[in-house]
Amino acid sequence: MALSARLSVDIGGTFTDLVLLRSDGVTFAAKVSSTPNAPEEAVITGMTEVLTAAAIPAGALSEVLHGTTVGSNTLLQKQGARCGLITTKGFRDVLEIGRLRTPGMFDLTWDKPEPLIARRYRCEVDERVLADGTVLRPLDVADVVRAGTFLASEGIDSVAICFLNSYKNPTHERAAADAFAAAFPHIAVTASVDVLPEAGEYERTSTAAVNAYVLPAIRGYLQRLEHKLRLCGVTAPLLIGNSNGGLSSAHVAQAKPVFFISSGRASGAVGAERLGAAIGEANLVAFDMGGTTASAALIHRGTLSRTHEYEFRAGMSVPSRFIKAGGYMMRVPTVDVAEVGSGAGSIAAIDAAGLLTVGPRSAGAVPGPVCYGLGGTHPTVTDANVVLGFLPTQLAGGTLTLNVAAARDALARTLAEPLGLSVEAAAHGVREVANANMVRAIRAVTIERGLDPRDLTLLAFGGSGPVHACDLARILGISRVLFPPSPGVFTAMGMLAGVVEHHELRPLSGPLDRLPPVDGLVEQMRQSATAALVAQGYDPQTMVFSTDIDLRLVGQDAALSIPMTHLDPAKLRPAFIAAYRETYGYAPTDTVEASALRLHAHARRSAPLDFRALRPAPLGAQPASPPRPVFFGRGISTLTPILRREEVTDERAGPLIIEGADTTIILPPGARIAPNATGSLIAILEPVT
Repeated sequence: MALSARLSVDIGGTFTDLVLLRSDGVTFAAKVSSTPNAPEEAVITGMTEVLTAAAIPAGALSEVLHGTTVGSNTLLQKQGARCGLITTKGFRDVLEIGRLRTPGMFDLTWDKPEPLIARRYRCEVDERVLADGTVLRPLDVADVVRAGTFLASEGIDSVAICFLNSYKNPTHERAAADAFAAAFPHIAVTASVDVLPEAGEYERTSTAAVNAYVLPAIRGYLQRLEHKLRLCGVTAPLLIGNSNGGLSSAHVAQAKPVFFISSGRASGAVGAERLGAAIGEANLVAFDMGGTTASAALIHRGTLSRTHEYEFRAGMSVPSRFIKAGGYMMRVPTVDVAEVGSGAGSIAAIDAAGLLTVGPRSAGAVPGPVCYGLGGTHPTVTDANVVLGFLPTQLAGGTLTLNVAAARDALARTLAEPLGLSVEAAAHGVREVANANMVRAIRAVTIERGLDPRDLTLLAFGGSGPVHACDLARILGISRVLFPPSPGVFTAMGMLAGVVEHHELRPLSGPLDRLPPVDGLVEQMRQSATAALVAQGYDPQTMVFSTDIDLRLVGQDAALSIPMTHLDPAKLRPAFIAAYRETYGYAPTDTVEASALRLHAHARRSAPLDFRALRPAPLGAQPASPPRPVFFGRGISTLTPILRREEVTDERAGPLIIEGADTTIILPPGARIAPNATGSLIAILEPVT
């Protein structure tokens, strides 16, 4: 029987990672430089490489899975579409009013993020739907066309339409969207009820605005990628990783890109959950460090932490229930990930106060760190690591040779000499500041959630995660560090564990113990989800459904999602109280009300990813380097043995450097490391005295 394969691709700020899983269980991986101006070029280059290594023709691919940073980069760099908003008269300023909160109560220097849609491009129409769905003032579509005429004359590329209470009665909003699309077919349209049919005028408007802002960029990119894949002979469907760690068709991603802003990074967390289940590790912190950012997610009691709301902002992004208003709000299903702008390519500099800073500005793939020799002039975390001896002189399977002398010169010129330090001391300082930044992300998903990180295992992946993981673990008092198979491409591998998802949401209103039956509503949601998945080519027999109900205390705005098999207040109230106690620290006695009903549907064409059954093909690692001096701190170098990953077949003691084609694992003095049945390596750290 001819072999087939699934291909997964994760585009990062510096490298694009690819993993091909052949039908016989053998995996092949590649890491190629990202091409920021045309991300699809790196995808095609890497795909050609792994197809050749696996001896598989492009036509034998059954699925192409893809995580992309196009959406998040568009937001971060403020390079989205020129957007307009059409809304109900009197609600033009919802985006600026927001929630009337600040992320830090006592921070007087905080500036509110500038709205993605300028006020002059926010147009009002005279329509009104009441809170119960009754039409008070009918919509005149001529008003919509007049607003569109103005926006078109201003060169607007994308428009969001959000009317008051449209979640209760979407008639006006859908009529407006249809009329606008007919009159201005060259302008993209987002109706808020298509992305968030839920109460909350600011939340719905903001989510729709983000969707409109990134839609042209993501749509254009995915269309170019699909075209190039077809030219290469790929006939398999293109599936895009969403922010919840699942997958959806490229067609869905082009229409609702707001669900894909965190595409890619969530897949690594899903892979961590699957790997933890395979080796019996129920409590993990999944730590991912790439070239531009580092992120952390929590797997607690075997379950990956997820939420329904996320704020995207520079610096540090946390989907916290307590920290609000710091960025662009999206109410979409998402993995609960804390992210900091501190990656291997983060630039180190001296600020106005004379202090050493690292990130969030990154050298990215172009020009990259100084040691890459691609034109970079500002020292980065990678430059510091290569000067300290942590990194080999060749990366990415030998395809990238590092210029250590150039890295030393850059560190000396910009940091060491102005601070009166040796080059090694300056490099060590860069590493320490980067570690302190990344510890914040881990604290955000552990200590700030009421969990002691010392009770957890740190799972490290990403191109640079294993380079820093043991240092981070010691700072937090964590004694176990887990390095998965092929950690440098683990996010792409985690995408293979994802399933195709579809979410349905319906508003509810009223006290829990007086809600009318919802069986008919659930059945309607199941039918809608089934139709959506069938349209993507999935058999109804492969579909699995689960239902949650959003509950909250009367008078509160924040709700918690509680799993529900059927509407039984006698069981749902205690479950809500228990979840409330775990989240907020006390058990309330107030009346509980419902705010929404959620249905999650998923389907798959292939068997679930089994880490125990994977057989990685050699990544083309170079021969291990001879021992070299490594600065583990305090200005003293230690002559450190270097091993290839495949040579670690039994327990080894640190200090030790383990080199692979996709990443480098740093084992400090006083630590031990050994392999397990899945091909992972587990390090045990002794307490620092």
